[in-house]
Amino acid sequence: MAKANWLKKAVGEISKLRQGLFGRFGTILTGRWDVPYVLNSTRVDYELARQLYHNSHDDYKLGAGFAKPIINTLAGFMGVPRFYCEDEEAQAVLKKHAARWVSRMQRTHQLCLRDGDCFVMLANLAIEDPLYPEDDTRIEYVIIPPEQVADIEVDPLTRRPVAYTIQARNKWDSGRREYEVTQRIAVDKVTVRVEGDAPPGLISEERPNPWGFIPIVHFKNEPEETELFGTSELEAVEPYLKAYHDVMLHAIQGSKMHSTPRLKLKLVDVERFILNNFGQQVLDQIKRGEQVSVNLQGHELLIFADGEDASFIEVRSAIGDAEALLKLLFYCIVDVSEVPEFAFGVHTPSSHASVKEQMPLLIRRVARKREMVTECWQTLGRMLLVMYSKVTGKKFASYDVAITWDAVMERDEKEYAETLKTVVDALNTALQGGFISMDAAVDLLKQYVDTMQDYVTDDPELPGERERIIKSWIMRRRLEDGEGLEEQREEIERELENE
Repeated sequence: MAKANWLKKAVGEISKLRQGLFGRFGTILTGRWDVPYVLNSTRVDYELARQLYHNSHDDYKLGAGFAKPIINTLAGFMGVPRFYCEDEEAQAVLKKHAARWVSRMQRTHQLCLRDGDCFVMLANLAIEDPLYPEDDTRIEYVIIPPEQVADIEVDPLTRRPVAYTIQARNKWDSGRREYEVTQRIAVDKVTVRVEGDAPPGLISEERPNPWGFIPIVHFKNEPEETELFGTSELEAVEPYLKAYHDVMLHAIQGSKMHSTPRLKLKLVDVERFILNNFGQQVLDQIKRGEQVSVNLQGHELLIFADGEDASFIEVRSAIGDAEALLKLLFYCIVDVSEVPEFAFGVHTPSSHASVKEQMPLLIRRVARKREMVTECWQTLGRMLLVMYSKVTGKKFASYDVAITWDAVMERDEKEYAETLKTVVDALNTALQGGFISMDAAVDLLKQYVDTMQDYVTDDPELPGERERIIKSWIMRRRLEDGEGLEEQREEIERELENE
């Protein structure tokens, strides 16, 4: 009995967004004390995370409205990356496919932040797709629901996946028949097992993997070396959403007590008051002992004798008492989610910080989230080039893929121009006074002007800013000299015409 109570207590202390026992609890229950380290394979409760995001869970209705802004704000500011490759033909392939994938790339960030995991698979489905008969080299971007990834086999040392097991259940024939397909995708082969009443043509088989690698990229939110799966952004804030819901629900239920005030009467002669305001009939019914219902509707004027009075009894609002606690919980949600309060609709400066002061915190957080998925996007771009090369037989000079991101905030052009003018004037004064070198001035100004190069470069094909400045001065001198020669030529022509 004691063991059962301890187990119940342990389970209750774990976040509801986690499925099953994990960490040291899992080691104790299995009795595997001899294993020094086991990779944690528990996952986020995907169904609960989606219910919080859509605010469809009855136990969180009044608090889960904060979940969607948390996810959408981060995903929106992250945007989608742009692929870059030194090979021009490879760059064209990357640009062509990325333009078609942009909506699914944006959704990948959203799902990764909400569910903690998002699995993306690349596949050459165009060969079997009659909608695109003209393009049999098209690589498709397929998002796999995380529930369908039944297992991930990883190398115990490198932690790299060696096989993915994907399960899917489907119905056909108007829902009367059902079957299940299990695929195990490894580097060398793909094993398909079909169970149930499957349609004709769908059979269990084993076929070689034509790519030589697993075409699946696992986007994990807040990855950890000890965790096989990612963490939802809603996981840390979920207790505060539940507390906000409970406090708000209690306050609303308490408001029923004070929504209708009670009438308090101070009377000297009750019979005379009833006779003056409700008539003889009501008074007679009361004297006979009958139950009488007195309706005050339509009695805007009540007649009282000397010394009599009336007032309303009102219970103090429970919402007013809960206001301070709700405000505290709101700022707990803001702090734990690391999303500025203006993302939840507070567009005016609060007592804590203005929108302008909160933006740098959001910019750094978005930058960290982008760095978190950079390697995944580079791997995906490299996979695309290798798969395209195998399908078309085209060899690229380089398969290295880099990515760039748009600025988190669009800069204020007027403010930027004023800043640039101030910096240029300061550098010019420093150069004239001999307080700074040309190298240092150019390197500093390069931080404000994206089109500037380093002052000196070792690449002969990419001249440094020094060579570009010299070239500009030479061109200006030639233009100045050319203007003088043009004037002399016109004067000579006029002299010849006069003769």
